[in-house]
Amino acid sequence: MRAIISDIHGNLEAFTAVLADIREQGVQEIYCLGDIIGYGPNPRECIDLVMQNCAAVILGNHDQAALFDPAGFNAGAERAILWTRKMLETGDRVGNERRWEFLGDLPRMKREEKFLFVHGSARNPLNEYVFPEDIYNQRKMERIFGLVDKYCFQGHTHIPGVFTEDYSFMSPDEIDFKWNFSDQKVLVNVGSVGQPRDGDNRSCYVILDDKMVRYRRVSYDFDQTIAKIYAIDDLDNFLGDRLRDGR
Repeated sequence: MRAIISDIHGNLEAFTAVLADIREQGVQEIYCLGDIIGYGPNPRECIDLVMQNCAAVILGNHDQAALFDPAGFNAGAERAILWTRKMLETGDRVGNERRWEFLGDLPRMKREEKFLFVHGSARNPLNEYVFPEDIYNQRKMERIFGLVDKYCFQGHTHIPGVFTEDYSFMSPDEIDFKWNFSDQKVLVNVGSVGQPRDGDNRSCYVILDDKMVRYRRVSYDFDQTIAKIYAIDDLDNFLGDRLRDGR
């Protein structure tokens, strides 16, 4: 079994709670689909935990923005990236050098027999969003599914659920938090560890075996994370407020 996580976004409380839950499930490996950093108050600690615990890691758009340029981000996200970059440039010189090297070596996708792992989509692994309402955009979905051999795992939208090649989307609660694989192609959004946006403020990740994917929701002390965000002038209070709302 493998756990697939995504979009930690510097949320240490959420990430440590998820890691504890993963250990309880008897999982052998953890894959991370990117956006380790951005938005949250503990970028260094989250990078370190990913390096220590994850067997495979994909580059996310916030990870790339910290490496290069946050152009195209909204004002709040850009300020958060610039603050994150500052945290990775000051103090702990040796540790930060190791973190930058780790981020700089991350691939944009991973293929593994019938599985494809990306941050955004099979068509644009880094930046393309695939939202539930995209099931009504047949041309977009056709092109994405055309690049998927069998099963694709992705994050980026922070909205968990399963897309099928007949243009359906099912949230975890609609499928009893599990999906049995068949010959049908599927896109599996694993949700977000550190900033869920589906109206449920619990962290979300999936457990994968060869026949099934199971969704897990994990409660964590978001008030502690919110207090940290409020205390940092360069992080908008909204980034904390949305953790409570799950939006």
